Amino acid sequence: MDTARHRVWRPLAPLDVGATWGTLRRGAGDPAWQVGGGALWRGLCTPQGPATLRLPRRPADAPVAARAWGPGAEWVLEHLPRMLGEEDEPDGFVPVHEPVVQALRRHPGWRVPRTGLVLESLVPAVVEQKVTGQEAFSGWRRMVQRFGEPAPGPGAGLGLRVPPSADTLLAVPSWEWLRAGVSPQRADTVLRVVRVAARLEECVALPHATARARLTAVPGVGVWTAAETAHRALGDPDAVSFGDYHVAANIGWALTGRPVDDHGLVELLLPYAGHRYRVQRLLELSGAMRPRRGQRMAPRTHLPVTRHRSR
Repeated sequence: MDTARHRVWRPLAPLDVGATWGTLRRGAGDPAWQVGGGALWRGLCTPQGPATLRLPRRPADAPVAARAWGPGAEWVLEHLPRMLGEEDEPDGFVPVHEPVVQALRRHPGWRVPRTGLVLESLVPAVVEQKVTGQEAFSGWRRMVQRFGEPAPGPGAGLGLRVPPSADTLLAVPSWEWLRAGVSPQRADTVLRVVRVAARLEECVALPHATARARLTAVPGVGVWTAAETAHRALGDPDAVSFGDYHVAANIGWALTGRPVDDHGLVELLLPYAGHRYRVQRLLELSGAMRPRRGQRMAPRTHLPVTRHRSR
């Protein structure tokens, strides 16, 4: 078994790890994420190789005691404070709507994370484009189970897996994407992304606007996909998810009592310039969702249809 490395870090302010990292979990069955035995376990693909990370449960005002295994263990522990939002700067964020005031009061330990792992957020976001949540999570789950590797150290015994690297994804045959329920259009976009993985990982060191522009320069990566990546990997507090099927309507309903479209959302969030994603996530954490009507959309299949002759 790999030797564990340790780090104890005391945040300067209360920190809710579950809330801060909640968006990094890709559905309840995410193979790279487990909660059990009083701890959160994650499998990560770092620039130094795969890693298993264990964070025990703790009060919001207690130190973070982390253990990590694998070639990427030192990288994870070195970057852990940043990944947990140490560099998030809410100065200048002034709620002007009562639901936002209440959300901030309920979730003082939430921070905008900055994982520094662009592909970890970007590739699943591509898989999630223009499909139901069920389809999105199941597609990525199948890819991680099929092409990810067992997490180092005790992670393997827990069934934890590390998401596939760029090189691994480049070698995935087209039919495997179809078997996972990922359409050819989204699979092609993933391939375009991983071919320029090194350039995209450089986004961590770029100004937020420049980073989003570099992301959207890849054909198939639009504003929504770039935002979903930026507020996870880059710590961008302004990267609101324009183009999302639900986000604009939910925020409009929470703040005005009626759903709005993206144009309405731009106007509604003007007072929060620089912190628009902060509003989005705080309202999500508070459960601010418009009432749903109708049945859920059924999952679709992207496998070719086989036609049978009548006998």
